[in-house]
Amino acid sequence: MPIVVDIDVMLAKRKMSVGELADRVGITPANLAVLKNGRAKAVRFTTLAALCEVLDCQPGDLLRWEPDGPGDGTGTGTVTGNGNGNGNGTAQESGASVPAGSSPR
Repeated sequence: MPIVVDIDVMLAKRKMSVGELADRVGITPANLAVLKNGRAKAVRFTTLAALCEVLDCQPGDLLRWEPDGPGDGTGTGTVTGNGNGNGNGTAQESGASVPAGSSPR
């Protein structure tokens, strides 16, 4: 995923444990671990704001974008099917955005 979470870097700089951060932010250590390890699909702005307040940092100190390398599912390539559900034909995948609440696949 091109979004990298650097909570562990800020924890080290602040000499704070995951458990202490979770307590001070008001989330479970398990949910913080999901976010910290890059397995989260989303983060609430209220949670991000609380993390920034406790860690005395900006959102950009916790999140950064890194482009994916070639051939790793970045949105280019051939997709089979013509969109009508019968599986006939081929189409070039455009990498267009998916509306909020929709599944990209």
